Amino acid sequence: MSKKNIPFILLIAFSAIIYFTLPYFNHNVEVAEAPKTTTIDSASLIKPEPKMLYGMVVDSMFVIEDKIKRNQNIAEILLPHNVTNEAIYQLAKISKDVFDVRKLVANKKYTLICERDSLKTAKAFVYEHNSTEYVVFNLRDSITVEKKQKEIQIVEKGIAGIISSNLSMTMEELGLSHQLTNDFVDVFAWQIDFFRLQKGDKFKLIYEDHLVEGQSIGSGKIKSIYFEHFGNGFYAFHYDQGDGIDYFDEKGNSLRKALLKYPLDFTRISSRYSGNRYHPVQKRYKAHRGTDFAAPKGTPIRSVGDGIVVEARYQKYNGNYVKVKHNATYTTQYLHMSAIKSGIKPGMRIRQGEIIGFVGSTGLATGNHLCYRFWKNGVQIDALKVDLPPSAPIEKENALAFNLKKNQMLNQLEMINFPEENATVFASVK
Repeated sequence: MSKKNIPFILLIAFSAIIYFTLPYFNHNVEVAEAPKTTTIDSASLIKPEPKMLYGMVVDSMFVIEDKIKRNQNIAEILLPHNVTNEAIYQLAKISKDVFDVRKLVANKKYTLICERDSLKTAKAFVYEHNSTEYVVFNLRDSITVEKKQKEIQIVEKGIAGIISSNLSMTMEELGLSHQLTNDFVDVFAWQIDFFRLQKGDKFKLIYEDHLVEGQSIGSGKIKSIYFEHFGNGFYAFHYDQGDGIDYFDEKGNSLRKALLKYPLDFTRISSRYSGNRYHPVQKRYKAHRGTDFAAPKGTPIRSVGDGIVVEARYQKYNGNYVKVKHNATYTTQYLHMSAIKSGIKPGMRIRQGEIIGFVGSTGLATGNHLCYRFWKNGVQIDALKVDLPPSAPIEKENALAFNLKKNQMLNQLEMINFPEENATVFASVK
């Protein structure tokens, strides 16, 4: 073999080695697979919100809800739940400045938050003494007492009604509170005689409803009213010019006067002012210089205006009574009270709407009622017919802002239909 053929032969041999050994190497080489991916929902990574009750986490606790029984005390509630007499004594002692545990009221709700042990050991006692406030008695390592308040949600609501007999009954049928009826009457007291309404009179009303845990606990401010009486329309719009909420008509005139028209929450007139009335006790005709309001015994009586108490005593015919001088022109008197409110004495200053006594039948009276008397310049007159000057109208600098708000409230009232037009309720969360 010649020397010049040797490289060629080596090339052929090397190629043959690669050809025959490549399958062997391919057989033993593993190709790495692409890693498998797992899709994880981000929501599953978020821990569920802990269950809260009265500001405490109760996921791992045992919760007992009940009502205070008649004559039940706090020891009777806590002793069965592994709370010692010593701890109860300490709790009662430190809670006096927050809430006196001796004043638990029957049928009020309470909640026990307990450990999940065999004894259901109480770690907290919660007492709801009214619809918005509650007291937390913490029984953990150190005993503490704290008064808290539930969140109050204010919702604007609107409703319409048609008078069938009287305003009180219509409002009650609509599920509206007695207090809302009184506030309604106070707004229009000097424009409309609510004791002489006509069947078919109707109204639209927008007001604030106060809710706690979705339940109504009472009404707040009236925002606006449309009242149709004998075919005539009356409007009321609430507005604050800087001195507090007042009510104005669509022209900006004040609906309020210096004195309230009625000294009681809206009730029934049993006898009007008269020059010749048959007296049920004396059995003869005589002048009746007052207006009688029939009401249950104990009904609060309010002063119709700011003033000074000039008399507060008992007299044979008047019974328990209070007399108030409001200014140089007007004086009012309230007769036959079951009791004068404690603290009401001659010489003291009182505010409009302040409670001064309670309905009764003392003195010359056959039943529970209030005889309300009114003087103008020293002369007794009919309190329901007195012509009082109105309060200040919308001031010029407030006119633009008032009109903008008034138009907004007008639009809301127009959204409410009367019952014969398939009544709807306007509602929005403040």
